[in-house]
Order: sequence, then C-alpha cells, then structure tokens
Amino acid sequence: MTVAVVLFTSDLRLHDHPPLRAALAAADEVVPLFVRDPGVHAAGFDAPNRAAFLADCLRDLDASLRRRGGRLVVRTGPVVREVDAVAVECGAAEVHMAAGVSGYAQRREERLREALGRRGVVLRVHDAVITAVAAGAVTPAGSDHYAVFTPYFRRWSRERLRGTCPAPRTVRVPDAVRGEPLPSRGELSGLSPGLPTGGETPGRERFARWARSRLAEYEEGHDDLAGDATSRLSPYLHFGALSPVELVQRARSRGGAGAEAFVRQLCWRDFHHQVLAARPEASRRDYRPRHDQWRTEDEAAEDIAAWREGRTGYPVVDAAMRQLLHEGWMHNRARLLAASFLAKTLYVDWRVGARHFLDLLVDGDLVNNQLNWQWAAGTGTDTRPNRVLNPVRQGRRYDPSGAYVRRWVPELKDLDDRTVHEPWRLPEDRRAALGYPAPLIDLADGLTRFQHARGRGVT
Repeated sequence: MTVAVVLFTSDLRLHDHPPLRAALAAADEVVPLFVRDPGVHAAGFDAPNRAAFLADCLRDLDASLRRRGGRLVVRTGPVVREVDAVAVECGAAEVHMAAGVSGYAQRREERLREALGRRGVVLRVHDAVITAVAAGAVTPAGSDHYAVFTPYFRRWSRERLRGTCPAPRTVRVPDAVRGEPLPSRGELSGLSPGLPTGGETPGRERFARWARSRLAEYEEGHDDLAGDATSRLSPYLHFGALSPVELVQRARSRGGAGAEAFVRQLCWRDFHHQVLAARPEASRRDYRPRHDQWRTEDEAAEDIAAWREGRTGYPVVDAAMRQLLHEGWMHNRARLLAASFLAKTLYVDWRVGARHFLDLLVDGDLVNNQLNWQWAAGTGTDTRPNRVLNPVRQGRRYDPSGAYVRRWVPELKDLDDRTVHEPWRLPEDRRAALGYPAPLIDLADGLTRFQHARGRGVT
C-alpha cells in the first residue's frame, strides 16, 4: 500500500482541491492532516471569532471525508514536527500542500522540505489553490510583482485558469494514524453574537443562494451599505472553504456586469497575495514609506478607544465599528471609511487599526487586511496616497436613507434622512437627549494634522 499525506492549511474543502486530487492519484491511501500550530497562537492570530469559524470548517471537512470513507486527522504542535511524525507513522512517500504567500508560509515550506527530504519524503506544493492565479504567475517587465492594481487586472484577466476538479468519491485513510478530537466553537468564549457558521457546506450553499438572487445586481449594489448586497463569502475564502478558481469560473459562466464586478473583487484578493509574496515585510512595514509621524497609542489612547467602541460621533464610522463588534465582519465600504478615519483623520498608525480588525474579523486575513489598511493609510498601493474619505459625504452617498446607521446606531433611529449623518446639527437639547456622543474631532482639524504631517495637499 502506498500512502501520501495532504496537509490542509488555508484550503479547508474537498471540491476543487488539487493537493488532495494529486495525492489520491499518487497513492492507495491518503492522510488528510490539519495541524493546530502553537505558532499561530503565539502570534495572536487565533482570535476567538476565527477560532470558532475554523472549528466549524474542520468539523464540516471531517464530516465530508467520513461520507467518503475517510476522516480528518488533527494534531497539535509545531507543523514540521507533526507532519514529519505522521509521515513516519504511515510510511508516506509524498506530502502535498497548497502554496502560501506570507513570510511565515514561505519559511514553513522551506523547513518542511528540508525535514521531509532527510527521510526521502517528497514535498509537493501546489499553486492556485488559495488564489485563482498563482502569486508569481503574472509579473511586469523588470519587476517581480505588480504594484498597481489596474495593469495587474488587465494581465490577470487574460490568464487561463486551471481546470477545476470535483470532490473525490472515496478517500481511504490508514487505520494506524491517530488524531485528536476535533475542536468545537462551544469551547470558546468572547464570540461576536452574529458570527456566521463556517465550513465548505454552508459556504457553497451561501454562494449558490447569493448567485441566484444578488450576483446580477452586484455592480450597482456592492457599495450600498444598507442594501447588504455583498456576497459575504470572505470568511469562506480566507479559510479556503471555497475555491477562488471555481468562483471565478462560475461567475464568468453567468456573465453580465454584476459577475464582472464580482470577479474584479476576487482579482483584488489575488493582487494583494502577489504583492505580499514578493514583499513579505509589507505585513508589518510600510509598502511605500511616506515618513509619517503617527500619533502613538499613548497619545491617541482615548481616540482609539472611542473608534474601537463605535462612539466617535460620526454615525457611519460608529455603525461600521459596531457591526464589527456584533458580527465579526464589516461591509467592505465601511472598512475603508473606518480605516481612513483612524489613519487620516485621527492620524493613528495603520498598524493599530489593522491589529484591532484582526482581533475581531472572522475573515481576518494577514494579506488582505494589512494591505487594505495600507491602501487606506496611503502607505500601500493606492496611486492617490493623499486620498481622504469624508465620513459625512461617504455616509450620504452610500447610505442615503440612513438605514445602515439606524441599524447599528439605535440612538439615531428616529432621526430623519437629513440629520442622521450629522446629528450635531440638531438643537442642543434634542441632541443631548439622544445619548449619542459629540464628534470626537472636527474633520477640518484632523485633515489639517494629516496635511501638515504629509507636507502636501489633501484630495
């Protein structure tokens, strides 16, 4: 009997899973393995919301494998040690895994290749598993990555995607390999009340429903804060419960402006992956330094606390932050508004905001979270680094009726459309009765600070 190991990381699914398909083709038996890495805990990335969603994904993956005669083997410990031990236990000749792009993922691959190689075990790493197009597949002349999205999108759109593969019918797992009990979200505390259920099965069901009912209107509706027309698939993509290749192909098969806009958003995800693959340090350092002298956390402690708790006095920003607290998720337009307000109005280091998002977001992805924050802060790939999003104008544009604000800021539920985004215009006695805070900062003062610090105009 020949045996192969499949190391699941950010690819917790059976449909369109090239490493699993290759392992099944190469061996009589396969060990589907997930390692609970203490390094993730040490780095602070196992926030409760993501830990709960991960537990759901692992349970769903195990159930799907059992319906096919297999099971998921879960181990806890350093990844290299545990993979090496499982390979020895089952006599595996090969280990298959998806390629990652972070500095940690790249180092993990190097250490695995070295450790397994000493035993004569081959490590096979598969591209285009967690992205639609492999991180290094599309490059401009004279550089190892695209630094601007639009030319990347043009090239990416011309790439021929690999074919998708169906979920296997049968998975045979060696009896001798033992694992640990699966984690459960019931073991966790501090979860956001509105946290969705994780796993490939609910993810595929969510996409099917959304594609039938909302995909066609995605182009005109994806920025509508109250309309909530976004797919909400980001957590499933983050954990790999859905295949980005399959989503691109299914959207393109439907066609239309909505599908094209959705595919463009999936391309943004690939764009950030290829940036971080080439510049892993961008997860913690400015991609394009602007020599900002950010306010320190001590200097801005009260402002940061008000921002985190949704009491800045700017309704659309507060609504966004309260949605994050309740759902562990936030509308993409709201993320941009909240990030711009912290970095460019309060002039707080983007890393402070990025860390808070990672503490709560169920889709908290080191790649997209850090690089989107840098885009908003003007230190990333935005070609207009001085771009500042005015929360009043943005609120009126993307929440014209105030429905999003009223949903998340109930203190303002009785205000009319004219004042819901500017409650400070109410008479003093009526404003005091709302129980809603006065604006944390005058927008002009915030922009003056940013403008002075950057030494250039604000657009």
